[in-house]
Amino acid sequence: MKITFCGAAGTTTGSQHLLEINGQRILLDCGLYQGKRADAFERNRNFRFAPEKVDSVVLSHCHIDHSGNLPNLVHQGFKGHIYSTAATRDLCSIMLPDCAHIQHSDVMFLNKKRKAAGQPLLEPTFSLEDAMQALSQFATFGYHRPAWIADGVKLTFIDAGHVLGSAQVILDLHDKESGKHTRLLFSGDIGRPGTELLNDPDSAENVDVVIMESTYGGRTHELSTDTTARVAEIIKDTIQRNGKVIIPAFAVERTQQLLFTLDRLIYEHQVPAVATFVDSPLAVGATEIFRLHLDSMRPEMRETAFTKDHAFSFRGLSLIREKEESVALNHLKGPAIIISASGMAESGRILHHLRNNVGDSRNTILFVGYCAEQTLGWKLRSGHQRVSILGDEYTVRAHIETLDSFSGHADHGELLTWFDQITGPKKKVFLVHGEPERSEALREALTLRHDGDIRPATLGMSVEL
Repeated sequence: MKITFCGAAGTTTGSQHLLEINGQRILLDCGLYQGKRADAFERNRNFRFAPEKVDSVVLSHCHIDHSGNLPNLVHQGFKGHIYSTAATRDLCSIMLPDCAHIQHSDVMFLNKKRKAAGQPLLEPTFSLEDAMQALSQFATFGYHRPAWIADGVKLTFIDAGHVLGSAQVILDLHDKESGKHTRLLFSGDIGRPGTELLNDPDSAENVDVVIMESTYGGRTHELSTDTTARVAEIIKDTIQRNGKVIIPAFAVERTQQLLFTLDRLIYEHQVPAVATFVDSPLAVGATEIFRLHLDSMRPEMRETAFTKDHAFSFRGLSLIREKEESVALNHLKGPAIIISASGMAESGRILHHLRNNVGDSRNTILFVGYCAEQTLGWKLRSGHQRVSILGDEYTVRAHIETLDSFSGHADHGELLTWFDQITGPKKKVFLVHGEPERSEALREALTLRHDGDIRPATLGMSVEL
């Protein structure tokens, strides 16, 4: 049996790891690569394996960099089951069609410019029909409910604490040829302990091989208490400038966490109840799904949902679905908060809000999560003074703020604690989902506390287990 790293190796996007055992091929995640447009188009269209020969997919969670290329996999011939938790499937039911819609809209917009410039026209990677077909192939399991999914392969999901429904993947493997038994743990994305919405990550037992994310290797988040005060400060400063706070945020979990925080700040009179808009049909739909899966959230959050008419609502909040309402925000006067997807500012309505507001020094662009290299969000976070948005160049005059403690990813110390709590020999450890310097920083720290074979995965690397 062997594992081949087909994505999220040396980078944080496009998670895809192919396991081969007993003549079967099982794909761990099938995410979209996000980065430079031409590179992303090429990587996402062309898999490093034959989709029609994949027997099944095991999906750690709903985020597009882990699930977003499933429709393309189906389009190219994949017929098998897609295994996930129920919450992940429900969130994918809105995220995958939304991804198809965003791709189509962005390509149509760009093609107007490309046609005028005499350049070749672009095509979306997949269609809405492909997304709907992918959804029909899901099969779901709850946490700690083992199930045989292939000959010699038993799957167990345990809570990853990263986003609603997110799972660590445990695979108990019996290689029929060698007679070898191996317990493999794929971390997916590990969440932070002590968050207000989700349970802490579970600990796996008796693990032989670990495929471990390394997004924040070598980096430490701010304390959440400091972050809440900083959010209040940013909002008040921007209001005093008569500006707007524009927040690129993932529609799932990050937006709900922001609404929870803003609700508390307004309730405690730390900030005024300024007009706040969630401009994302996906985020609105995701919030409704959160209410359907209270069993996957912290008990305190479940109690809040039952005692309030709306678990994620407050005075001055407007939830925007319709395009016309979104366009009207372009003409909004005075202070406001606009939360919109996507979190990396690579697609969606946030692009229009950035285009209209990034050049105004009264405004603040607030990033509350990770942005992969070369994405628009990364460029703004990194201090680029000129950025391209929807094909046009803009000078950055808005204030740029970053608060990584809102991140759904465990930081360096939290990753080490998670690793220490895993029992078993952990003979092989492969670091994925991290930029090279992040993976190397985590490798160095793990080497000081564990004597197994620890190495960052590289794209296309195959390893016998």
